[in-house]
Amino acid sequence: MPLTFLTADRALDEVDDEVMLPYGDPDRWRRPYRPGPWRVGAAALALLLASYLLLATMIVAFAGAPAGAGACASGAAAVIAAALRLLRTGVWVSPQGLRRVGFWATTTLRWSEVSAVRTVQQPVNWLGLPRTVQGQALLAVRTAGEPLPALLTDHSADFLGRADAFETAAEAVEGWATDHRR
Repeated sequence: MPLTFLTADRALDEVDDEVMLPYGDPDRWRRPYRPGPWRVGAAALALLLASYLLLATMIVAFAGAPAGAGACASGAAAVIAAALRLLRTGVWVSPQGLRRVGFWATTTLRWSEVSAVRTVQQPVNWLGLPRTVQGQALLAVRTAGEPLPALLTDHSADFLGRADAFETAAEAVEGWATDHRR
């Protein structure tokens, strides 16, 4: 006797995607996909390094060297901040517009500033490194101004080896653009 009301074994057909959750804020910025395993793994390794730095901070502080402890603590804080920023990078959408969060900079466009969002075949960076490979990229075309870098690529830390996830995310962003662009 399965007790589906107690588990997550319900069929996907039972879930209505059109119903807004009572606690969901429609004006909130949201990422239409999950962070990929490469991004999460890199952030986890960075947080592991930060834990060692915090342990070193404690050892150095008990040894009586406050300057060294401060240096270790500030290094740990920098590594933690970098790991959190790495997890935050990606494409975010809301009814107001499109936001591309990079590691160093963030670009926000209102939907009225976006003329098209489309998937194209082009050379893309492999895991954000200088090496380029042939792949797919999701591009946002501005109505005026300089071109926006690729929003998503199928060889990024979120989608490397996950072609279906890239297609789903690209369709989700294109859907947001279609629904909210005026």
